[in-house]
Amino acid sequence: MKKLLFVAYMIAITAELCPAQSIKQTKRLDSVFTVLTNQNQFNGSVIIADKGKIILKKGYGFSNEQSKELNNPSTIFELASCSKQFTATAIVLLKRQGKLNYDDKISKYLPELNFWDKVTIQDLLRHTSGLPSFMFDMQKDWDQTKIATNADVINFYAKRKDTLMFEPKSRYQYSNTNYAILASIIERVSGKTYAEFLSQHIFKPLNMQSTFVYNRRETPKKIKNYATGYVWANNSFNKVVSEDPAYDDKLVYNMDGVVGHAKVNSSVEDLFKWIISLRTNSLLTQKEFDEMTEVTQTSKGKSIAYGYGFDVSKKQDKFSFGHTGSWDGYTSFIYQNVIKDRSIIILENFNLGTYPFKNINEILDNQPITLEFKPKVLQAENEMTKFAGTYADEQDSKEKHIITYKEGHLFYNSSSAKWDMRFFPISGNEYKGIRQGGADGILKFTKLDNGKMKMEMLENGQVIGSGTSI
Repeated sequence: MKKLLFVAYMIAITAELCPAQSIKQTKRLDSVFTVLTNQNQFNGSVIIADKGKIILKKGYGFSNEQSKELNNPSTIFELASCSKQFTATAIVLLKRQGKLNYDDKISKYLPELNFWDKVTIQDLLRHTSGLPSFMFDMQKDWDQTKIATNADVINFYAKRKDTLMFEPKSRYQYSNTNYAILASIIERVSGKTYAEFLSQHIFKPLNMQSTFVYNRRETPKKIKNYATGYVWANNSFNKVVSEDPAYDDKLVYNMDGVVGHAKVNSSVEDLFKWIISLRTNSLLTQKEFDEMTEVTQTSKGKSIAYGYGFDVSKKQDKFSFGHTGSWDGYTSFIYQNVIKDRSIIILENFNLGTYPFKNINEILDNQPITLEFKPKVLQAENEMTKFAGTYADEQDSKEKHIITYKEGHLFYNSSSAKWDMRFFPISGNEYKGIRQGGADGILKFTKLDNGKMKMEMLENGQVIGSGTSI
């Protein structure tokens, strides 16, 4: 099976180099996603479109590990930080209705926070406010038995009266607090809940029938074709929800009631409708869209590549926008290349999921395909277990690197931290890490002349740590 997966991947990456073996873009894209799925690097649903034409629309892996239901293009996922674009759009629509202005002070709508008297709505939208991180602060000082809401976030800071981290507009610093506060402003200005306003003014007009705000712990519901967000239980390959004792992330439970920065749920099919609406100005005017995707500057003259709920890239003959998200066992990616009219929408229900962005664009551009994600090679258990053991750090005498073997993978931990990182073989002595977003990480082993084993940790080709077997 592994040999077949390797062959499938090599067909995908060499098709353009071997014209006689060339296959359609759909099959090439599907080959790459299939291999990633079988290497535990992808689990979710995808829509990829070029010039308005859908090239790939498919689900991979399970939406529910217990029932073994499969992901499909209609499966609903938590969007995590990709929710921010909808929060920002709600603010734009309220501005259109004449109910607020971007340069309004937030204290106008949230007088409890009047000690942050220099912060404006615009600052929240562009992450130039200097507000502290509610996730960091409340993780330390919140009742672990309760689920917090936006009102709790406001009351939390109203009592503490924290100072700003920097002067508004002087810096860009991404913060979920900004968009949680925006959600509360939406509610106070509109007189509706955040969920109601988004549903009535964005989702229903665009016929996004599978898109809604959902707090799955605060108000659990039975939702058809819903993807449960998963993480791996510590020291195993069992997929569990984040708050399971085998993983024990209490933050996702405690912050489940806070909206604005996250908590919009949707499918790749619905998100494609959203992208089309932005391209055709069916919801927002061209002027409103231009404001949302403008690249501005801080008061110190540094460019801010973040609009209203969008990461933005604008250069000569280049213009793209989108967002990424990662929270509670979900990974999301929404990208639109405006010049090429290219859409990439990827939703995953696995926290270590990745997406082959470079390969996708190479395939769509009919270019030779680079080896973006190295394929797993077949290796016998005894060939892998010889690298298991404890390695003394070559820089810090107190630090130890601990390598263990389990189910065809090497696990990395250290004496100072429980990393629980998993690596699969890509050569006889090199192992690729399964990391969030596909972040590069390699373990390399070398037999020394004295018989000991040397382990090197590489990131983006650079050695960041090493040790010698004890």
